Amino acid sequence: MLFFLGALLVVALAAADAFTGQVRLDGSELSRTVLWHLRAPRILVAILAGASLSLAGTQMQALFRNPLADPHIMGISGGAGLGAAIATASTGTAVTAGGALLSGIPVTAAAFAGAVLTTILIIGISSRIKSTTTLLVFGVMLGFIFSAIISIIEYSTSEESLKAFYGWSAGSFTTTGATAQWTMAAALAAGICIALAVSKGLDLSLFGEEYASLAGNDTALTRNLSLTGCCLVTGAVTAFCGPLGFVGIVAPHITRALARTSRHSVILPLCMLTGAAMSLCADILSHVWGTPLPVGSTMALIGIPVVIFILLKK
Repeated sequence: MLFFLGALLVVALAAADAFTGQVRLDGSELSRTVLWHLRAPRILVAILAGASLSLAGTQMQALFRNPLADPHIMGISGGAGLGAAIATASTGTAVTAGGALLSGIPVTAAAFAGAVLTTILIIGISSRIKSTTTLLVFGVMLGFIFSAIISIIEYSTSEESLKAFYGWSAGSFTTTGATAQWTMAAALAAGICIALAVSKGLDLSLFGEEYASLAGNDTALTRNLSLTGCCLVTGAVTAFCGPLGFVGIVAPHITRALARTSRHSVILPLCMLTGAAMSLCADILSHVWGTPLPVGSTMALIGIPVVIFILLKK
């Protein structure tokens, strides 16, 4: 029943999102163009992004046994941000997120390259670090390092390059076309396969690494596979949509509260529906105004109260 209700909610929010915006859908040629060429792709990207980030967040909270762990905590978004910052600083031409630079390298391509390199680094380090707590700290420190480098680049770059970088970092579900959609969909499909493969290991991880090992689970394999999937989906979303926060933190908590279970074979698909619904809500909220707001900001308006509630409840 929860799966059906969740899917129904996503469909209803997608329909509401399609009718949200400055152009009224009245059956005219203009409205049809706006619907199929602008809003429908944006809605699809919002669903893919929300599902991907919530899938990663659910796994990371189980791996690290931390209710506030999210996809960005391992520094993936920081790596993508560094790639975008380097790309925008390499030219003085103002571009929008996903627009082509003079060098021919899009901001999104540079961001994706940064995410991929960070993923390779994390996977390599995870094979050497046995403690999930140490790995968590490493990810946080990696994010701080990237943030420091980005600040240095921002300080020394031009105003036009800063505008381009801030345009990407504000977050948006409006992408350059089918390439983004197919890339995000492929990453999500791979992430789902990996998550379902390690779902039993994630269940055992909730009781700690020692218990999971005694129960016969290969904790290192579970962790490495899960992190690979998390990095993959987070990198794809961050590259094309910018560093979107709070979905990965909030969606798992809402899902567990509604499902009243911690079994990941149940939680993972439900959580993706919850994340998709959150992203659609953020997109609707960003377009109800005369001037569209950054999705990253509207997502924060939705997510922060829930995070505060989680902290007070603990």
